[in-house]
This record gives sequence, structure tokens and C-alpha cells, in this order.
Amino acid sequence: MSYYKHHVFFCLNQRHGEAACADHDAQGAFEHCKSRVKAAGLAGPGAVRVNKAGCLDRCAGGPVMVVYPEETWYTFVDKSDIDEIVDEHLKNGRVVERLVLPPTVGR
Repeated sequence: MSYYKHHVFFCLNQRHGEAACADHDAQGAFEHCKSRVKAAGLAGPGAVRVNKAGCLDRCAGGPVMVVYPEETWYTFVDKSDIDEIVDEHLKNGRVVERLVLPPTVGR
């Protein structure tokens, strides 16, 4: 058993002159996710940890987040997408297929 059931990383990288997750309010999505996880009682050891990350090298699909240990890469548009990921994936263990970033999307 790992220390966290789910470990979530949000790319918050800013690139100057190139597309980047920070251009899509990734910081706001990170803060919303962290708040939702805590409010749902999902935060902490044995549960969920939400972290900031630098570039995850999938800029073309930005904004992006990845959930481990499943290695599920998500893209999202707004807070309702984050809510769906928290409720479905982090709480109930079901991948939100409509938000999964295709494996062919890179930088």
C-alpha cells in the first residue's frame, strides 16, 4: 500500500511565447481541486494528495493534471471538470473518460 491512495499533480508551468498550462488558469484549478478534496474529507495519508508541478511536457493538451498511481492524464476546461474528476475518480475510483488526455498529445 502506498502512502497516498491517489497523488494528483497539476502542471502550473508558464512559458513565454509558447502555449502553457498557466495560460489556462491552472493555478485556479489546482486551488479548487485542493479545496474540493479537503472539503470531501479525501485529503491526507491513505487518501489524496494534490500537488503543484512544473512542466509535465504535455503542453499541447493543456491544462493538464495527472493522477497516480493509475497514471491517468486529464485535461480540463473549468471547475465543473475538476469537480467531476474529484467526485468520480478520486472519490469513487472511476476514470472520467471524456477528460482523459489522449496518449499521443505531447508538447
